[in-house]
Amino acid sequence: MKTFIRVVEYWIPDAGGTRLTFGGGLFGEAAVLADASAGLSFARGEGLPGRAWASGRPIVLARLEGSYFRRVDAARAVGLTCGIALPIFRGARLAAVVVFFCGDDEAHAGAIELWGNDPEESHDMTLVDGYYGTTGDTFEFISRATAFRKGNGLPGMAWERHKPVFLPDLGKGSGFLRADGAVKVGINRGFAIPCSTLDGSNFVLAFLSALATPIARRVETWEPDAEGTRLQRTFGFSEETREAATPTPGSVAWTATGDSPLAQAFVTGVPCVDGATIAIPVAPRGRVTAVVALRL
Repeated sequence: MKTFIRVVEYWIPDAGGTRLTFGGGLFGEAAVLADASAGLSFARGEGLPGRAWASGRPIVLARLEGSYFRRVDAARAVGLTCGIALPIFRGARLAAVVVFFCGDDEAHAGAIELWGNDPEESHDMTLVDGYYGTTGDTFEFISRATAFRKGNGLPGMAWERHKPVFLPDLGKGSGFLRADGAVKVGINRGFAIPCSTLDGSNFVLAFLSALATPIARRVETWEPDAEGTRLQRTFGFSEETREAATPTPGSVAWTATGDSPLAQAFVTGVPCVDGATIAIPVAPRGRVTAVVALRL
């Protein structure tokens, strides 16, 4: 099984807060990229992580070749062609920049979309940028002609809830407003993350994948309980068993002050890797509302 997200890495501010240094990640078969990353650092505005830091919003770099991306040779060697940088802010402080990488071989059907809203200009969320793999122009055209109000469609649901939304089946009745277009190009799952910003604007990053290239082998979302002292699994889906895991009495994670990867990500706002799984904090408006666990 080849996942739509091939690599996830994260970068953290150094002690002086002037540069981003390599924090870690999941690289799978892309060890050459990990080797090329280990000794690097980025100033604000430099490279893909640095630009996301400087802009204060996510960036989709649909083509790494010929761009400001600094590790093109390493990415090319392992078939990675697209990068998405997601800054995570806690309050006004940058906690980390997460970078997702994808490829565009013939089996790589799916899309990554960045949806944005400026509340001073519109009540709608519209497409800012996207990467559409092998889906062709039709679905991209539909997406660029679509706008969402808060609570409507996959981006609108993540925007309203300030939490991740995972739709395992984008068919009719799922709440996915572009279901017909998605089915025609083979897209069947969707996952949306509300993003950190500093200026009051709203952004949602959406991953759409096909059956042959799922978003990840397993996706889970964890949220704080009513007391705010423990994390509870609110949703999980495994591509290997094709089964969803709903909350159960045994799904409560460690206390938020504990040392589990999920708890660390929730408390610090910095991703944490545990084996083949990465825990990524979700922090719209500078406050961590959930943790996403991805296994590639």
